[in-house]
Amino acid sequence: MRRNLGSTGTSVFAIGLGAMPLAISGRPSKKKAVEVIHAAINAGVDFIDTANAYCIDNNDMGYNEQTIALALRSHDKSNVIVATKGGLIRPQGHWERSGSPLNLRKACEKSLRDLDVDAIFLYQYHAPDPSVPFADSVGELSRLRSEGKILHAGLSNVDQSQLAEAMEIVPITSIQNRCHVYCQNDFRNGLVDYCRHHSVTYIPYSPVGGGHGHLRLRDDLTLNSIARNHGASVYQVALAWLVQKSENVIPIPGASKISSIESSAKAAKVQLSNEEILKIDELDNE
Repeated sequence: MRRNLGSTGTSVFAIGLGAMPLAISGRPSKKKAVEVIHAAINAGVDFIDTANAYCIDNNDMGYNEQTIALALRSHDKSNVIVATKGGLIRPQGHWERSGSPLNLRKACEKSLRDLDVDAIFLYQYHAPDPSVPFADSVGELSRLRSEGKILHAGLSNVDQSQLAEAMEIVPITSIQNRCHVYCQNDFRNGLVDYCRHHSVTYIPYSPVGGGHGHLRLRDDLTLNSIARNHGASVYQVALAWLVQKSENVIPIPGASKISSIESSAKAAKVQLSNEEILKIDELDNE
């Protein structure tokens, strides 16, 4: 199952790899992380999402990107798309927004070095910085694109009005927001449909709950019942639901173990009925 990445003319497998767990607190060794990335590619996953801020703190910036670059040097990377993000920093391990044009440029140029590429296929603004006019930040993405440092621009943690504003400045390929069975805001408010109408890919992060949220899925009676019908796990059902909700959706489940990404990739084969999709729709409570 393939999905178009916006209007780029490039398609990828319907489920990607969210690489953040390979780089933050509790991360596996770099050797194990490389093995997870290789397992993802071997399972058919050819879209990897990262960010320069996926690390321990500011002294560790770029760790995730460097790990992905290492993995791709020892594996056929010709068909693998890596998307990264800029606009956050990690002072003392905290998450802070840093979206000035100068900071975005510095972040992008470091990402180019850390990923060991001449141009970043998809570069996403990680989160709007309230201290910087949104148009100024997006304008820097446009300049980076015109200079050939990034090929396509994306946004993360934005709403429909921000997407519309950004589209007046630079073509937008993707939106990456938090979305899962208990957090269906962007389906309800029309953002996913708006993206589809404008050929913008919607990338749900935390697609199986994120953090401790996946424990709630594990114990959900509705999801367990549907999972039994398909001989699948509740996590595979949650991913299949996202994939089947709209043709422009590409969930990016995180993984720090080989078994996790191999299981997630198999979710693309789970075909839910319309009735099952409606039952999952009713789980929304955020």
